[in-house]
Amino acid sequence: MNLHEYQGKSILSSYGVAIQRGEVAASAEEAMIVAKKLNEETGTEWFIVKAQIHAGGRGKGAVKESGSSGVVIAKGLNEVSEKVKGIVGGHLVTAQTSKSGKLVRKVLIAEDVYYPGDEEPEEYYMSVLLNRETSKNIIMYSPEGGMNIEEVAEKTPELIFKEEIDPKVGIQGFQCRKVAFNLGLSGKAMKEMAKFVKALYSAYEGCDASMFEINPVLKTSDSRIIAVDSKVSLDGNALYRHPDYAALRDTSEEDPIDVEAGEAGLNYVNLDGNVGCMVNGAGLAMATMDIIKLSGGNPANFLDVGGTADAERVETAFKIILRDPNVKAILVNIFGGIVRCDRVANGVVQAYKNIGNIPVPIIVRLQGTNAVEAKEIIDKSGLNVHSAITLQEAADCVKQVVAKN
Repeated sequence: MNLHEYQGKSILSSYGVAIQRGEVAASAEEAMIVAKKLNEETGTEWFIVKAQIHAGGRGKGAVKESGSSGVVIAKGLNEVSEKVKGIVGGHLVTAQTSKSGKLVRKVLIAEDVYYPGDEEPEEYYMSVLLNRETSKNIIMYSPEGGMNIEEVAEKTPELIFKEEIDPKVGIQGFQCRKVAFNLGLSGKAMKEMAKFVKALYSAYEGCDASMFEINPVLKTSDSRIIAVDSKVSLDGNALYRHPDYAALRDTSEEDPIDVEAGEAGLNYVNLDGNVGCMVNGAGLAMATMDIIKLSGGNPANFLDVGGTADAERVETAFKIILRDPNVKAILVNIFGGIVRCDRVANGVVQAYKNIGNIPVPIIVRLQGTNAVEAKEIIDKSGLNVHSAITLQEAADCVKQVVAKN
């Protein structure tokens, strides 16, 4: 589950990570209230206005309606309202969004931490995630943080450092100091960075995150170390342990089809093919997708209806698959172990009738308990449904359908 920047920073702060202070606002009026409050509490006179969407590259992106960047500076209270109006309600297009962009519903009004001092502020990159090859957590970091971190990784990979941490042991003090040393820090800044790294790793483990990315981590002109940004993804399988974090989910930032599928108990992933898949079981789903590919088609989705493929769930699955205009056929491949095949067949027929005119052919392969009865139900339905017994028969049907379309 992805979080907004302001939500991620709130979690970081709770674990002792120093953050750029600020509050979220949904309108110019709310933003002015936040800005005045920040001015009173921190003395800041400039404010950073940051669009809150689930996508990176906001600083390089542009709001379609106004041309404003997704991250702008308000040089005084008198500019806050105007800057916010150029972002909220518009569609921000970045390298990680579609061409239509994402609707910006909220902005983060944050203090300016790039204030002048004895030294120039410096930006670093830092992330914490799991290295699946070694089964260890890894801190990835670079002295070249900021908006061009992708170019750093591509052109100067030697500036990307990695520190692996055994989760059974936890992060050690020497590792925190090593990170700070490799970033070229010394004195107060080195001590502050070591504390920052330790707190960041504690936050990553404590909230069962799948990734923490801070870009940039800022060394201020007076050697404070601050998280100026935060990109946080939480492990959805662990949310039952964190109901407070689960409540932070923003479904408006997610694909409506994914949300509907989740609410119906369906495991769904949209792909870019032309043959829809409806199966029960992840392994069978992968095999079905291979069948479609070998038959000359391309799977349009991964959709696992689970062990209870009743009429209501099958109908919902059909509706979700049919929302994809690229789908030219649907392959239903169900193994009747927990659920009887004849029950699934009746569900397919009922769902077909409830939906009405389904514009694409449906290929149904049901194997397992009462498979013979299920085939008879499909064959006698009079609907545009083709039944198959073997995987080869299903593959041949897919091949014919693909060839016609």
